[in-house]
Amino acid sequence: GHGQKWHGDVDFTYDIDGDHCKLNYIGMDVCVDLTPKLVHKHGQPMLKDYGRSWVYVYLPQLTIDKVKSYAKAGTGWEVSDEGFIGDPNHKLVAIEANLNHQCGEEPSFWDIQDQDASGGRGSISSSRIGSVQEVTAYSHQQRIHRGFGIFSVSMEVEGTPNCKPTPGTWDEAKLCFTLVSVRAWGITERVAPIVYAPSKWH
Repeated sequence: GHGQKWHGDVDFTYDIDGDHCKLNYIGMDVCVDLTPKLVHKHGQPMLKDYGRSWVYVYLPQLTIDKVKSYAKAGTGWEVSDEGFIGDPNHKLVAIEANLNHQCGEEPSFWDIQDQDASGGRGSISSSRIGSVQEVTAYSHQQRIHRGFGIFSVSMEVEGTPNCKPTPGTWDEAKLCFTLVSVRAWGITERVAPIVYAPSKWH
């Protein structure tokens, strides 16, 4: 029927010391936006559930192009730009990353510290500050954090939910990202945050 979607999880094959390992996650260098968002005059947030069920994540256009090409090579589907907001001036793309918000399943936020100025191996330590939702509530953490994000990825195609569609039709697949964990190593001032619903750019 109209408006129905088929969902499928995407896994990734990594070459780890010569072994091919299939994982349900992808890791990317990203900026995670925990900055406060605008509210309507009546006190309602303009971006509903921001920081609780989703956040903006900014990453280089080159990275998103690579992920799209991996998805096409592995599944045969062309990936649409739906859900991606481009900033061509800075060659960045913003994606809406879902956050699990069931108790016990929230994504972890880790702070990475360099223990040793010489940068020797083993000099980096990380400590878990809390879930992304908890960290978003701390006013001193309401910034854009640079770091490494780990995501699960699923694919959405128009069609019947229980019948896997065949690539090559006129439809494109949409990629959906869920943030599983962030390892943050600092604040960046170089990325302008989105403060209310942006216009979609393709």
